Amino acid sequence: MSWAVVGGTGFVGAAVLQALDAAGIAAHAVTAPRLESEAVSVAALLGELPHVDSAALESAFRGHDVVVNAAGLATPSAPAGAELTGANALLPAVVAHAASRAGVRRVIHLSSAAVQGRMPVLDESPAVLPFSAYSRSKARGEQTLAAMDLPDISVVILRATSVQGDGRPTTTALARLARSRFASAAAPGTAPSPVTSVGALAELVLGLGRYSSAVPGIVLQPWEGLTVRTALQSAGGSPRLLPAVLCRIAVTAGFGISALLRGRLDGQVRRVELLWFGQDQVRGWAVDHGLRPQARVQEVLARAGVD
Repeated sequence: MSWAVVGGTGFVGAAVLQALDAAGIAAHAVTAPRLESEAVSVAALLGELPHVDSAALESAFRGHDVVVNAAGLATPSAPAGAELTGANALLPAVVAHAASRAGVRRVIHLSSAAVQGRMPVLDESPAVLPFSAYSRSKARGEQTLAAMDLPDISVVILRATSVQGDGRPTTTALARLARSRFASAAAPGTAPSPVTSVGALAELVLGLGRYSSAVPGIVLQPWEGLTVRTALQSAGGSPRLLPAVLCRIAVTAGFGISALLRGRLDGQVRRVELLWFGQDQVRGWAVDHGLRPQARVQEVLARAGVD
């Protein structure tokens, strides 16, 4: 097999290339084109697709069996704009279109569980509930891929959860919070935390690309077993357990204030909500088909907690 990884120099892309190298699979990093779009609907994005020059991508993909799109803007607090839409909504369609023309067997697009926002349980359905500019851009990327007519290629949307890794700023910030006096969780602290490891994500990408049978259009990254309490403890913290009803009142008030500010604080309030309440998720296709990756996030957080 031979793979191409778009965005191979980024945080997730580099981890995927490392996993492929360890598995003895030939892989090449492909630089993602910088795209901008003012489109605010799937129809508008599809309308822009024929006007994007994808010849360079098509050439780079030719001869490869699997293409991974690990490119995009992973900036959950970013404001809406042409750059965010171009990177997270238009680029996935451009990559899939070029891969189809190049004769690629499977495209794996790295999306985010943020597309389902505050849904009580993350699942693998097309249902989305975005709550921020970032999550809306990722949701439109998924929806545009689903609307494309690509009968000769398998397109898989992989919804990553809260991915942590060595040296990642969000991981460092989580470890710093865990060791601070603000470390807390809503009692009893047993809600599942969506934190996962980039190593597990890369392993899952490898499994999806190698899978010889049909793969569904949407796959959710499996839970790695930490709760809102044990996630903070893994990073060296001793979190306080706060009354759940008071935490819920605080979150509701936070979203109310954010609404007055046109959603400007939605991302920050959502992070606090996840810290306190976590988010449940379905068992998922990967687990049911023997592709559950090795859990590594506890070790990642432990290393971050001693830095």
